[in-house]
Amino acid sequence: MKQLRPAVLAGIFVVAGVLSWAGARLWNAYGTLPGVPLAAPIVLAVIAVVLLATALSLRGRLKAQRERRPGAKGVEPLMAARAVVFGQASALVAALVAGMYGGVGVFLFTDALDVPARRDQTWYAGASVLAGAAVIAAALFLEHVLKLPEDDDTATSQSPSQA
Repeated sequence: MKQLRPAVLAGIFVVAGVLSWAGARLWNAYGTLPGVPLAAPIVLAVIAVVLLATALSLRGRLKAQRERRPGAKGVEPLMAARAVVFGQASALVAALVAGMYGGVGVFLFTDALDVPARRDQTWYAGASVLAGAAVIAAALFLEHVLKLPEDDDTATSQSPSQA
């Protein structure tokens, strides 16, 4: 399984931000811009906490398994793979959502902060960006915890058909 690259996540964030900023400008010109929900940063923060708790739990289980402690549960490969997939999917979605709310937040910040309702929406959008960054950080930490050590023998050995 390939690891996520922070550059890919940053690219998704920037593209989503630019597109949502342009969409917000267009939508505002021809209608009423929908509000940024307060639930967005809350949900993203909960996902970040779940990812961080999962990473810390698995790190402790792996450490106990390496030290061969009696009664250590260890981590099954399928469980580790599922955790990594959960982390990667969460990070990709968080980059997209944070970019989207970031673009809307920039539009609101530059357009009309004198309107109290829009000021609140700008705060919600900024909180969504921060919570999305927390999800990305927790997902990358989870990936780091579950990263398999590099095997030098596999890179230099020949396959049976080449022998």
